[in-house]
Amino acid sequence: MSWHQKRKEFVGVVVSDKMDKTVVVRVDRKAPHPIYKKHIIKSKKYHAHDPNNECKVGDLVVIRETRPISKTKRWVVVKILQRAQSQQT
Repeated sequence: MSWHQKRKEFVGVVVSDKMDKTVVVRVDRKAPHPIYKKHIIKSKKYHAHDPNNECKVGDLVVIRETRPISKTKRWVVVKILQRAQSQQT
């Protein structure tokens, strides 16, 4: 298998889209507590490249590992699974 076939993919929620061509994606995972064995949700934030500025806060997206694009960006947005629900009041 080559490097391109083994790239990691995560599903997460966009928490910030204030940067140009960059979004911050929060990825949640369940892990057991080391002593009590209760499953707790752990989250981590990733900077992902969004070349067309399509993602908005609240979107559910798939991100894939890629070459370093900048100091903190090593992920790219592959597709948007679900758009955020707009808040109409």
